[in-house]
Amino acid sequence: MNWVKRKTLPTIKSILYKGQPCNTLPDLWHALHSSYNSAENRPINASFLNEIPQADQIPWPPFSKQEFKDTIAKCSSSSTPGPDHISWRHLKSIITNDRCLLKIIQIANTYIDLEFWPSHFKLSNTVVIPKPNKINYNSPKSFRSIVLLNTMGKLIEKAISNRLQFHLLANDFLDSHQFGGIHQRSTIDAGIYLTHLIRVGWLRQCHMSVLAFDIAQFFLSLNHQFLSLCLKKAGLNTNVIHFFNSYHSNCSTSYS
Repeated sequence: MNWVKRKTLPTIKSILYKGQPCNTLPDLWHALHSSYNSAENRPINASFLNEIPQADQIPWPPFSKQEFKDTIAKCSSSSTPGPDHISWRHLKSIITNDRCLLKIIQIANTYIDLEFWPSHFKLSNTVVIPKPNKINYNSPKSFRSIVLLNTMGKLIEKAISNRLQFHLLANDFLDSHQFGGIHQRSTIDAGIYLTHLIRVGWLRQCHMSVLAFDIAQFFLSLNHQFLSLCLKKAGLNTNVIHFFNSYHSNCSTSYS
């Protein structure tokens, strides 16, 4: 007979928030929301943007079919769908029809022209899952939140993101040492660059060290007003800036 050792999972009696147990759903929702959005609406000082020269405003041309085809080709068909229950696999099948693809592109172009992001795409499901290998699970920070958005909206978001990144890189608005989240700049590139700096230091008989920072809740900490000011500095036209103002307003999520 073969015996299989079973791993014992920790028992979660109650999640504690500020020393108090969350024994009701409203208490639990407040604890999770406050933990994941603790930096929301904090004041900022954007005066340092005055030192950055204003880029010339450029037009935002209509999207092309190739942009959307390239965008969706990189999306995993196994990703969990959002509230609309449409998977990437379904959407990839839909856009093989040229007429359907043109309709999606027309919708995306219209949102930019109208400076509007519909409330349907602002709804999301936030799934809370435990982080592995924790000693106990009585703190909200022992869990990870995964936000599931409507897939159609995510496709348009990704196309806009690709276009935005291309503009920022083409106009040298992003620092050359920025690696995270930048196309054609990988973790391997960052490692090679870091190795280069270390070896150059050794050649100069220097003692090298690395100081790393983990910025908690970076995306949730972004101030939307500050982001609009950055986009304006980068030369994005008024339509795009106003679109992002609509994109960031009145979003809502449900926890599960």
